[in-house]
Amino acid sequence: MKSTLLAGALLAFATATSVHAQAIKLANVAELSGGGATVGTNWKNGIDLAIEEINAKGGVLGRKLEVSHADSQSNPGVARAQVQKALDAEPYVLLGPGYSGSVKVTAPLAAEAGIAQIMGGEAAELTQAGNKFLFRTSFGQQSSMPKVAKYIHDEMKAKTVAVVWVNNDFGRGGRDVVVKELDRLGSKVVADLSTEAGQADFAADVGKIKAANPDAVFVYLNEEESARILKELKRQGVTAPLMGETTLIGQKVIELAGDAANGARGHVGLTTDAPVDLIKAFREKFSKKYNYVPDHNGLKGYLAVYMVKATTEKMGKVDPKKFAETLHGLTIKAADEPGILMDVTFSDTGDIDRQSFLVEVVEGKQVVKQVLPKVK
Repeated sequence: MKSTLLAGALLAFATATSVHAQAIKLANVAELSGGGATVGTNWKNGIDLAIEEINAKGGVLGRKLEVSHADSQSNPGVARAQVQKALDAEPYVLLGPGYSGSVKVTAPLAAEAGIAQIMGGEAAELTQAGNKFLFRTSFGQQSSMPKVAKYIHDEMKAKTVAVVWVNNDFGRGGRDVVVKELDRLGSKVVADLSTEAGQADFAADVGKIKAANPDAVFVYLNEEESARILKELKRQGVTAPLMGETTLIGQKVIELAGDAANGARGHVGLTTDAPVDLIKAFREKFSKKYNYVPDHNGLKGYLAVYMVKATTEKMGKVDPKKFAETLHGLTIKAADEPGILMDVTFSDTGDIDRQSFLVEVVEGKQVVKQVLPKVK
């Protein structure tokens, strides 16, 4: 009888220990190959760095974080299949993808499963469809593009503007908002040029920009294509000031475009050159671990994991069904959770509000010209 009681007690202890030690499982689906490989790799590395830090300090509520990584191949169809596979494994939270087109086709799957999805996409429409499980790690275009248009009109004094954009969900969303805002402010769009993702030759597009002779050029392409058009603009001698939003003046673009990136300006929600001590520390840790300077996507991935940590600790329990409800309306202060890097507030639609920056590329480096406050 004694031995039976002892065995039962040992079994109960072992079970309790196992549950206590059970890892919190996250699933990441990102652009690890294809045209978005730079985006997805930065995002993944940011995630891995955050998890390493958190686990080194004891995890979340005493439990370690684990993440699985899957490659969307920068293809929305593949992304959808990979997200469904990830959701079948019942993760606590889904991370990614980074491309708006892939987020658009995967968000309904996560919502149907009742799993929060923390993504990198910036298309305005993503958080305007009433999805209660979708959260941003950066500004949506409806928040950033009005700032861009205002800068072009007020600071650049541009009466005429050429707009060149990539013809996908990301590019169309940004183009639609900025053109509307430019029109509202009184700046005339004299060239409206769509390009293709992965496009290699921008000679004809730049020729059209030259012919339009605008006061400013707004460029809204993916990173690799941004570098290519910057080189072509320089080669054809376009001297109109260049304005973008995050992708035009990212670190990877600067590396690829070289001297052609100098002088380009842009609004960025996140930059590792921000005059914020916690972001400077992140840049140093990331660069030391991966041997390169991250772009904004590295910051996004890092923040996504700390969003999971802060929200879970706010709840005091690991509850995937309550996670989205808790994150809506939540303000996370950097003083309480340094991994969040800057104070941030999440709206009822999953959008964010925090400081942002206006930057210019000077001698191959981003230089922050202005710090813009939170909207609310």
